[in-house]
Amino acid sequence: MYEEYEFLKFERRGRILVVTMTNPPLNPMTPKMHNELSRIFTDINRDDETAVVVLTGAEKGFSAGGNIKNMQKRIETQNWANWFEGVNEAKNILRSLLRLEKPLIGRVNGHAMGLGASLAVFCDISFMLETAKIADTHVKVGLVAGDGGSLMWPLLMGHSKAKQYLFTGDVMTGKEAAELGLITHSCATEAELDEKVYSLAERLATGATKAIAWTKMATNMLLIRQLDELIEKHLEMETQSFFTADHKEAVFAMNEKREPKFIGK
Repeated sequence: MYEEYEFLKFERRGRILVVTMTNPPLNPMTPKMHNELSRIFTDINRDDETAVVVLTGAEKGFSAGGNIKNMQKRIETQNWANWFEGVNEAKNILRSLLRLEKPLIGRVNGHAMGLGASLAVFCDISFMLETAKIADTHVKVGLVAGDGGSLMWPLLMGHSKAKQYLFTGDVMTGKEAAELGLITHSCATEAELDEKVYSLAERLATGATKAIAWTKMATNMLLIRQLDELIEKHLEMETQSFFTADHKEAVFAMNEKREPKFIGK
């Protein structure tokens, strides 16, 4: 049932389904990958052969998030329809993540930036290489952290520390992220990462899967209610920031490899 996917690859390990974001080396988002992520978790809910899902990235990266060259192209061509399509897909990604009835384990094997960071922190349980880096970098490109970060980071690590990272877009290592509670565990090596991820996945897949799934849904009820109440406003604010001069300046500056000159407009 997954044959149509291009940027997501699949591996079965018994009742464990490994979903790999594939746009190496750092797996940044493409419009097609973004669209596929908006559909995949709904499809997995209909997959009776799968009891546990592992989400990871190809090669040495998890996901670098948005593609700066694509952002500049969208600004230059004034392809606003593409932006609004992406906003609708972002809603579907986050809603379907929280409504996925099977446990979702994040295998964060490399850097997780922007939407990549949101995917990592929306997993039920996350394991991350301690030397990998994670950041919600929206403000660095002049955008509001509207696709999940403004909701999930404060819930996981507390409002004060979350605001510091969301306001600056600063990075932290996997070790720091685990210490702050943003992700569940950090691992010193890739071998340890695999051992921790797949031993837990196997334990859950051979457990009382109905009870585990329903416990997940019970614990996600409040999150789902909060997301449904806030996501429209969060993405509306991100859309407002998309049309600012600062967003345009940030994107062009990054592509030109220079420091942006923000004007607050």
